[in-house]
Amino acid sequence: MHALETDLYQLTMAAGYFHRGLAHTQATCELSVRRLPHARRYLVACGIDQAIDYLMDLRFEESDIAFMREVPALAPAMTDAFVDYLREFRFRGDVWAVPEGTVVFASEPLVRVRAPIIEAQIIETHLLSLVNHATMVASKAARIVHAAGGRPVLEFGTRRTHPRAALSAARAAYLVGAAGTSNVEAGRRFGIPVVGTAAHMWTMTHDSEEEAFGNYLAVFPDATTLLIDTYDTLRGAERAARIAGDKLKGVRLDSGDLVALSREVRRILDEAGCTKAQIMASGDLDEYKIAELVAQRAPIDSFGVGTELVSPSDACSVGGVYKVVEFERDGRRVYVAKRSEGKVTYPGAHQVHRLMERGRMTRDTITLASEEMSETERSDLPLLEPHVASGRRVIAADLRRARDYTIEALKALPRELHALEPTDEPIYEVRISDALRALAERVWSAAD
Repeated sequence: MHALETDLYQLTMAAGYFHRGLAHTQATCELSVRRLPHARRYLVACGIDQAIDYLMDLRFEESDIAFMREVPALAPAMTDAFVDYLREFRFRGDVWAVPEGTVVFASEPLVRVRAPIIEAQIIETHLLSLVNHATMVASKAARIVHAAGGRPVLEFGTRRTHPRAALSAARAAYLVGAAGTSNVEAGRRFGIPVVGTAAHMWTMTHDSEEEAFGNYLAVFPDATTLLIDTYDTLRGAERAARIAGDKLKGVRLDSGDLVALSREVRRILDEAGCTKAQIMASGDLDEYKIAELVAQRAPIDSFGVGTELVSPSDACSVGGVYKVVEFERDGRRVYVAKRSEGKVTYPGAHQVHRLMERGRMTRDTITLASEEMSETERSDLPLLEPHVASGRRVIAADLRRARDYTIEALKALPRELHALEPTDEPIYEVRISDALRALAERVWSAAD
């Protein structure tokens, strides 16, 4: 399952390892983000559980193998022995990862994989795809939810991305505190509350706005939220209040000056006795626009966010990478690292230790996984924990539990990390341990 949803070079390298007798060589690889996007002060790691699902299901079907035989770059390597290997292929390695929804920073490993080198190699592309996309959305959604200041945020982005990506986006947004999604399949698959009203098309296919509102009310008498800006927003509010009366659950504004319109609409609804009817705003919103609406005390009760949530214009990628950090050769461990400009990596398997003080994140320290912490650092929390052992999942996915964890983690952010303004200066301290730095210097020197 998903075996061919990868880059060709993962398969050519796998074949190369196999034919050079390296199939059982153990390798350790780590997924991390080299640098934070310019518009982000932190990231929310997401897609971890989906990545583990992928590893548990990974198989080469006969149809996959048949296609691989037809690929010119692979055909010479598709011997009977290699085909037999692919038929029996399963992920049997170990995985450590930060819990779904963990706040992370540049250079920190989100996922560590130790497995036979072919298994560690083949999974790279799909792992990056799942974690990069979900982390991008979760990190943006966390900013949007915070900017809303406690008002519900609803995820409306399905039409602005690929259908499969939309499911991941709805899940990521819910993880960080979004109240619901318009995506019905996401509701079924993940148990996310599903929300929605009617589009402008509903109103425009009736002879009048009055008729459109009346017919919608007839079908949904107990859940009537009306879109009122198809023609004239204020007249739409008056018609909605008159036709629905005390059955009016709410109205949605999708255009115009949302501050001025929401104030006028609130007045119209209140004067008509629809004091419990809520106002939802949508239409190209992001955290900056929402923060401004909140600052101006616009009487808006909830926000629907689509385009900027699922495909953020200010950080459309988080740039996660997956690199080998050590492997076995002739029974000994070999540490490896890159030193190319802008792409430095640290050798060895790593752990991240987080210091918390008075319920707030204070600093992180990246260490070797085998490293003993000093007495002053014994209270630091290790972030990476076992998720897979010898190919078996050891932590069950639980979106509700992960959501609770994420919301609490975001509350522990230092206040300055919630600021929306871009910055190139590091705000949060991430240390490299002395032992790790010393190992890196030895490995870099040996490569000169």
